[in-house]
Amino acid sequence: MVEITAAELAAAEKIFGERLDLAKRYVEHLATSGAERGLIGPREVPRLWSRHVLNCAVIESAIARNSHVADVGSGAGLPGLCLAIARPDLELTLIEPLERRVIWLQEVVDDLGLDNVTIMRTRAELAVGMVDADVVTARAVSALTNLAGLTIPLLNGSGEVVAIKGRSASEEIEKAGKVIRKLGGVETSVVVCGQELLEEPTTVVRIIVKKHGKTA
Repeated sequence: MVEITAAELAAAEKIFGERLDLAKRYVEHLATSGAERGLIGPREVPRLWSRHVLNCAVIESAIARNSHVADVGSGAGLPGLCLAIARPDLELTLIEPLERRVIWLQEVVDDLGLDNVTIMRTRAELAVGMVDADVVTARAVSALTNLAGLTIPLLNGSGEVVAIKGRSASEEIEKAGKVIRKLGGVETSVVVCGQELLEEPTTVVRIIVKKHGKTA
């Protein structure tokens, strides 16, 4: 089993509640078959809880109840599967182009019995028109100048992008401002999630998208 510190356990209990066992099983999948099949680097296994699962799961606080969330470039399910476990009220569509990752994701979803998850094997730009999301998430996919074009169109003109970013978030917003506005982004901000739970809280870029005359 992957070790979890007392502080990590306390945070996990707060975030996952009665579904903590599902989160633990997901971490075991990441540490075993996920690492074996190259979805997670072997060096990442000891820090799966802090650096990956909890880091992703805390963004649930930025997502409204009963939202349809599209996770772009889902990979090992970060943050998509973390959100599906933490928030059974959410409907998740995981968008991932690579077949080996899609197969692994489906195996994990089936094993955990996550009935709020759909997996699409396609590229984000090809999923436009096939997905009508309220919120689009992404982590470690691309710089914001490129990511905006992969995520905003999936909102069908109204909703929010919640992208996990690092310390350069403000800098990325500045560079991508023009592109974001062109795509319909009306407000872009940096939000910090999990300050009261994690030693290193998670920085996200939030983009609010609206059509003219339409409220989100």
